[in-house]
Amino acid sequence: MPKMKTRSSAKKRFKVTGTGKIRHYKINGSHILEKESAKKKKNRKGAVVLDGTNYAKVRKMLVI
Repeated sequence: MPKMKTRSSAKKRFKVTGTGKIRHYKINGSHILEKESAKKKKNRKGAVVLDGTNYAKVRKMLVI
């Protein structure tokens, strides 16, 4: 039987921590930011842990 392949799009967007949690960066933080308020831009900084609703789908894409 052939091996399962990891989705390239998921591989670029998500990282698995040592404890098995999945980290990702928040959306809308890369360009066209001059019209956004400083509060919104600051809130989109940094990585966050993926919530439980999407965990199973992303885990399947990453073939963990």
